Amino acid sequence: MKVTGIALVSPRAAQENPKLTPELLASVLARYSRSNIGLENILKKVDLDKPGASIDRILKFVDYGHASIAGLTGGIAMAIDDVSMWLAYKLFEIAQMADGQESSTRYISLKESGLPEPEILGIPPALAADWRSLMLDCFGAYFREYNRLEALAEAHPEKVRYPDKAKPLVKKRIRKNYALDRARYFIPFATKTNLALVMSSRMWTETIKHIESLPQGEAHRCAEALRGELTKFSPRLVKHSHSEFSYREQARQELEYSLKLGRETLSMDNRPDQVWVKIDAEAPEFLPEGQSIAEALKHRANRYGRCGTAIRRMRVGFAWNNMAIAELRDLNRHRTGHRFTPLIQNGFYLPPEVDPSEHSDLLHRQKELLHALMKLDSPAYVYGLLLGSQTPFEHNTQADKFVYEAELRTGMGAHFRYAEHLRKVLHKFYEHVPKARQWVTEGTAEPE
Repeated sequence: MKVTGIALVSPRAAQENPKLTPELLASVLARYSRSNIGLENILKKVDLDKPGASIDRILKFVDYGHASIAGLTGGIAMAIDDVSMWLAYKLFEIAQMADGQESSTRYISLKESGLPEPEILGIPPALAADWRSLMLDCFGAYFREYNRLEALAEAHPEKVRYPDKAKPLVKKRIRKNYALDRARYFIPFATKTNLALVMSSRMWTETIKHIESLPQGEAHRCAEALRGELTKFSPRLVKHSHSEFSYREQARQELEYSLKLGRETLSMDNRPDQVWVKIDAEAPEFLPEGQSIAEALKHRANRYGRCGTAIRRMRVGFAWNNMAIAELRDLNRHRTGHRFTPLIQNGFYLPPEVDPSEHSDLLHRQKELLHALMKLDSPAYVYGLLLGSQTPFEHNTQADKFVYEAELRTGMGAHFRYAEHLRKVLHKFYEHVPKARQWVTEGTAEPE
């Protein structure tokens, strides 16, 4: 056995460890898969001073589709600044094979200056002034509640759970998290955020194609900017990143569905939780002889351990009727499987520590603005949502991925609302798979 490492840097040679551009690497590996002369002999034929000519020569020889080539480009990282939280959500939803992070509402300063101008977002001119005034007032409510809750936590330490023997600075941070996590529901979904994603050229071309097919102008501008950056890494493959009819048509139908459902169910009431879990494990192939649920789960030291086939082969669908967008943003980043939401407002979540009567006028205005945007069939209605807007959300995956998510989101330091959502859906899971209860670690979330 022999292993040869290839570093992805610039197209400069190194005798023992050739350094290739992502696109040249992909072409070399494609040639490697169609030859038995070995990687070293292929690399000898590559002119690293003229990578373009080498790529063209290899691609002319290799009869591969662009997706197969693009998938070999390795991890290409993109940092995307100053996009709305809505667009960041869509990027994570679409890029299901990416590694990535987004700025956290716990660790960045969210201010009115992070609100884009309404014309940039495509807010209809007749509603632009009302939209901006409302969003600024929502920020005002966020700041007031944050200051009140932080003072409350300091005056009444029994309201916050601290780690044993916590130092003053740790307690201060936890008080801050306590306040931020409960005030954030007033933050506009249009607020600017930053994110970084790492994936292959293949997945970047698919992602760019997809967001360029969405009806929002912000998505088109982002697609164009991403394409410009991707051209630096894989100029021959980026031509496959342009929108095509099937993507545009599905985006059109999804918008049409969301607008119809959104107009029918629009509400500012705090809706109680309902959760659903469906397990596809009745068929014989999901019950392999020789392994029980216990054997599939009990050997893990923690959530990162390996589950057995009795769990890995079990399909799980779980859904909530009223996931607040604040939580949706994070649960959407669990990459495996398929996630879906119509992204509407069929309710509005505020935690028990926040009195909704103090904000009824604000929430009524927000509801009326959303109704006006949806009545115009405007795709910019998404920018009228707040992080407290409740929407249906579903996720279909395998049981090992579900167990990992449940243990993570109820574990130490998890946001209190994640823990509530995952605890309820986990208990529904136990109704279907009662023998799993003993081997799944259900946490207590806080201290945060």
